[in-house]
Amino acid sequence: MPISQSSKPSFALRVLSFNSLFAALACIATILPNVVKAQKQPVDYVNAFIGTTNFGTTNPGAVCPNGLMSVVPFNVMGSANNKFDKDARWWSTPYEYHNVYFTGYSHVNLSGVGCPDLGSLLLMPTTGKLEVDYKAYGSPMTQQQASPGYYSNYLPRYDVRTEVTATPRTSMARFWFPKGKSNILLNLGEGLTNETGAMVRRVSDTEYEGVKLLGTFCYNPQAVFPIYFVMRVDTKPTAAGYWKKQRPMTGVEAEWDKDNGKYKLYTNYTKEIAGDDIGVYLNFDSHANEPVVVRMGISFVSMANARENLDAEQKGKDFDKIKEEARNAWNKDLSRIEVEGGTEDQQTVFYTALYHTLLHPNILQDVNGQYPTLETGEVKTMREGNRYTVFSLWDTYRNVHQLLTLVYPNRQRDMVRTMIDMYREHGWLPKWELYGRETYTMEGDPAIPVIVDTWLKGLRGYDINTAYEAMRKGATTPGPQNLLRPDNDDYLSLGYVPLREQYDNSVSHALEYYIADNALSRLAAALGKKADARLFHNRSLGYRHYYSKEYGTLRPILPNGKFYSPFNPKQGENFEPSPGFHEGNAWNYTFYVPHDVTGLAKLMGGQKPFVDKLQMVFDKELYDPANEPDIAYPHLFSYFKGEEWRTQKELHRLMAKYFKNAPDGIPGNDDTGTMSAWLVFNMMGFYPDCPGEPAYTLSSPVFNRVTIHLDKEQWGRNELVIEAKRQQPTDIFINGITLGNKPFKGYRVSHEELLKGGNITFELKGTPSR
Repeated sequence: MPISQSSKPSFALRVLSFNSLFAALACIATILPNVVKAQKQPVDYVNAFIGTTNFGTTNPGAVCPNGLMSVVPFNVMGSANNKFDKDARWWSTPYEYHNVYFTGYSHVNLSGVGCPDLGSLLLMPTTGKLEVDYKAYGSPMTQQQASPGYYSNYLPRYDVRTEVTATPRTSMARFWFPKGKSNILLNLGEGLTNETGAMVRRVSDTEYEGVKLLGTFCYNPQAVFPIYFVMRVDTKPTAAGYWKKQRPMTGVEAEWDKDNGKYKLYTNYTKEIAGDDIGVYLNFDSHANEPVVVRMGISFVSMANARENLDAEQKGKDFDKIKEEARNAWNKDLSRIEVEGGTEDQQTVFYTALYHTLLHPNILQDVNGQYPTLETGEVKTMREGNRYTVFSLWDTYRNVHQLLTLVYPNRQRDMVRTMIDMYREHGWLPKWELYGRETYTMEGDPAIPVIVDTWLKGLRGYDINTAYEAMRKGATTPGPQNLLRPDNDDYLSLGYVPLREQYDNSVSHALEYYIADNALSRLAAALGKKADARLFHNRSLGYRHYYSKEYGTLRPILPNGKFYSPFNPKQGENFEPSPGFHEGNAWNYTFYVPHDVTGLAKLMGGQKPFVDKLQMVFDKELYDPANEPDIAYPHLFSYFKGEEWRTQKELHRLMAKYFKNAPDGIPGNDDTGTMSAWLVFNMMGFYPDCPGEPAYTLSSPVFNRVTIHLDKEQWGRNELVIEAKRQQPTDIFINGITLGNKPFKGYRVSHEELLKGGNITFELKGTPSR
């Protein structure tokens, strides 16, 4: 209804109304940032670029929590004119932050590892003339964006914007081409794996299926396995075909393709191709603002299963729907821990670390439940729960599985079930299992502390008697037929492993066995096996053989029983070979006796010499924050009354120095989430420094309040709350602790005590209590 002249507001009233409007807008502008901040969810804090340089070997690719599929920008193969001019197989990551030469998206990748493998099925968009040599078709990349379940970049060479997202077993790419001729390449020869063989078959104009060989992780020639795939495009290509890299011929002049040098092209009439260094090309007449969508399903069982995975997880869904589902899955998992207080950067670092701990292990079974068994070549079917793979146990036995047990117990239960099933299939517990193959990477018997820790904390739902049988087999079978402890003959007869070859890592091996035997002793006692408990406990104390009073460190022992000479405790500090020690030196290993800290102190002459020597490790920068053997060192101060403040000081110093909201924000290989789990625990104020013992050392939290939303059915309560009362952010020293609203004495708490209390409060101040 029109407003009459008489009903219109006066000029003065209108001015007043505009002034009121401006005031209201100003008020909204002031409030809005706080509202936006309040609405920020845990998933929004993740910076997927943290750890993508400085050898962190993480990547910003799209993946779902513990998903089988990951799709990652691949930029470690270069042009013929830069330093990456050979291939990518010396890289252990598909992505390095400072590299800019993009050669496609790799499918199924590892995060944070130190050896190359996987990173294959490279999908690359180009425009103009077809080129199939990666050294020629790669492009610089800019405008990178990443969030959990999503990644995007822009390729200025081709004026193409690319996006990828993922479901647990499939991926989707969306390529925004300019108007004109464009191409999509599927490179099956290149990648991080040493294997180049593959087969691919055209099913229809818009669908291809095939298989690619992967393997030789950490250069183990036995660990080779296939990955099956189905690729679909939503747009029919104008032409398509294959390529194969021709090898130089001996005695006869090679007949090269004139347009593509040493790459031979095969057009549409060829139905399939197999061999080394092959690929698929698809040509399109593109229209601006009309993307070409590529869908990929994978399986480690069959091409039929890869197709079934693709149909089941993407039917009726477009790119944005899949992206949304991935984001929601991540937010649900990350929201299991809520933090309050701290800085924006600290919350970002925390949630990114939690994100990294949920990348591995990965589900292995297809949507129909089928999976490849360990080392047998059989295919079995899961009827309940998930089958897992990628067990980097030398790393993750220290803290990742403890975090999963507490916060994601159903996942941890399935992982323990998987390990026990692997024993049934292969005859041994896993050591470093990868997609159905055992790589035997690193040392020790690391499945033992994982399973024992899980059981002693009260997480049930698996056959502990079969697990004990498997553990005992690994601990008592003589070598070298013992696949987990190949030098077990010496260990059983001498109580230690002598140095028989200069770089045989003998001390490192034995120290791992001591930790495993301590855990096994605890489980034996819990199961009423008293004789075994005594046996394995006594064996766990064999580290004493290695203690050298002359140097005050552990030291290799020769077969004649004498200490190795000449000996330099610092040899190996820069990852050069070190007699007796793997990836480190004597200082990185001397305090690596988490199950008998007070016993080690007695060897060193008591509390003061122990504490002084341990503090010297930090003061002289002998501590290595990037490798596992010494990452629990800061917590050892808390075993001695009056020295607990050193734990709090060193932890806060280390966290601030080595973990940042930046691409170099992890001090080295994340090791499938191990370094990140170290950070998650310590930012919350407690840490499981002795694997196999259901207890934590307490320190001071970074945040003012942490709420862990628990599985009530498993733990009997809905949440565990950790609070820190401080006057200043720099107040990091503990002045008092209450657990369950009652004063708590000591700095070590059992898993049961912590959960029973339900809330733990730290009174903090700016100066230490000595």
